[in-house]
Amino acid sequence: MPTVSVGRDRLFQALGRTYTEEEFEDLCFKFGIELDDVTTEKAIIRKEKHLAEEVSSEDEEVIYKIEVPANRYDLLCLEGLAQALRIFNGLDPIPTYNVANISSESMLKMHVKTETSQVRPYVVCAVLRGVIFDEARYNSFIDLQDRLHQNICRKRTLVAIGTHDLDTIKGPFTYEALPPPEINFIPLKQTKNFRADELMEFYKSDMKLKKFLHIIENSPVFPVIYDHSRTVLSLPPIINGAQSAISLETKNVFIECTATDLTKANIVLNTMVTMFSVYCERKFEVEPVEVIYPDGKSYTCPDLSLYQMVVPLSYITSAVGVSLPAEKVAGLLNKMQLHAEHSVSKEKQTIFTISVPPTRSDILHPCDVAEDVAIAYGYNEIPKMKLPSLKPQSLNQFSDLIRTEIAMVGYTEVLTWILCSYKENFSMLNRKDDKATAAINGNPRSADFEVVRTSLMPGILKTVGHNKDHPKPIKIFEVGDVVLLNETKDVGASNRRYLAALYCGSTSGFELIHGLVDRIMEVIGTPFVIPGDKTGYYIQSSEEPEFLPGRQATVIYKGKQIGTFGIVHPQVLDNFDIPDPCSFVELDIESFL
Repeated sequence: MPTVSVGRDRLFQALGRTYTEEEFEDLCFKFGIELDDVTTEKAIIRKEKHLAEEVSSEDEEVIYKIEVPANRYDLLCLEGLAQALRIFNGLDPIPTYNVANISSESMLKMHVKTETSQVRPYVVCAVLRGVIFDEARYNSFIDLQDRLHQNICRKRTLVAIGTHDLDTIKGPFTYEALPPPEINFIPLKQTKNFRADELMEFYKSDMKLKKFLHIIENSPVFPVIYDHSRTVLSLPPIINGAQSAISLETKNVFIECTATDLTKANIVLNTMVTMFSVYCERKFEVEPVEVIYPDGKSYTCPDLSLYQMVVPLSYITSAVGVSLPAEKVAGLLNKMQLHAEHSVSKEKQTIFTISVPPTRSDILHPCDVAEDVAIAYGYNEIPKMKLPSLKPQSLNQFSDLIRTEIAMVGYTEVLTWILCSYKENFSMLNRKDDKATAAINGNPRSADFEVVRTSLMPGILKTVGHNKDHPKPIKIFEVGDVVLLNETKDVGASNRRYLAALYCGSTSGFELIHGLVDRIMEVIGTPFVIPGDKTGYYIQSSEEPEFLPGRQATVIYKGKQIGTFGIVHPQVLDNFDIPDPCSFVELDIESFL
């Protein structure tokens, strides 16, 4: 999850009070975030430069690193964190965001050219008027862009944000896509003109920007935004122009987001404007921009309207696991920035109409509403209960009992991959593929994952082969599923629960693994009987190719073969690079149920 670094003192100032570290950690937990680390700016720099640790002085600014959910884009800056926590603590009401009511004639316009469809087809824009920046606010504004670029923007591949000093440029604007040699401008933090193709070469040595070049460098046309006088605002998603760069003196900010995903572009734009409209002359008001596409259709953005969602009270209380009155639920939702009104339906059912603000793009389903109620109520306040649906299956209970008994005999449990290579499943075990047993992976990522295992033996032998220097004897076991083709099943295959155990050492013999088989049968309560008797189990000689001839046996349980044990064939051991003799047993324990 993303980690947001904020200055402790500035955060406490925004929250209206100071906290001890323990108090703030508790507040974070109640809100569903986590105080990950407490450090200082100088300590972060020293760590980045791999310098020796120094004792922090009292005048160093304390930095809180706060871990936030990956889909809570409104918490990626101090402004959003402080606002959310103040509402959670009941200090502020839920803000109402407004789009300025201006005429279409006075509204700024962005004209989109047809060629942009070849590279980044969408653009959304907005204006923040009368913004008052100081150094901390300015840095937070830039940091939010970077965090959004790394998060929802997927390193600028889906969305790229450009911010400009509106007083240095003039609308209407055009969003175009031109051949690189035709684009010429002075990029941000540079003093000379570059053609777009020259700029791509120039930034290949830039540690920050070179990782974004691949997004457009192979395109025949590059996206570019011009103002009315053909001044380049930006070359998305790489760099902005120098002329429109924002600074501490900037009062009016023009924000444009170019994108390959329009939904994410709108989320990014809404996040930017809602977080920093708090510093506008008219608080929480954003000036719209009209975007006109080549087909003549036009759209006004941003869209800061509330999204309505209807959720039954019964759904919320059943999901949370606590019976709550409607008034209590409404209050809890308000703490999470969701305005809720309840009413009674024709079916006499209490339902909530939830108004989702533009800051809460993570609210997509009624389960998200129920989650917010649980957070606001307090996870520690929800009583623990065992759901009837969590009753374990008999096969899993039996498997756990078997694991316990074998562990008590002195064997160590291992867990191996359910996928293996074709060779490991067949030729390395001296087996042949009968084409009717193994499920083959049609498109394996590598040769190690070609087949769904039909036996636990390959994984057990690979484990020993990779740990052959381990002190002997090696006594390991595994209880897990294998997959066998089965035409009677709708998917053409079925899982079977197997038990496998191996004894590896210089004294490994048939009698050692035979003793384990007898112990397993004893704890299960299955008597040893004479051959042909179907009331218990007996063993008879077998001729499996993976075992040494004459030193192997088949286990017959109630007249059905359920497994084999014996001394592993020397050729099989050699195939898995195991130098010591091994005895092995494999049983289908599902047959006991």
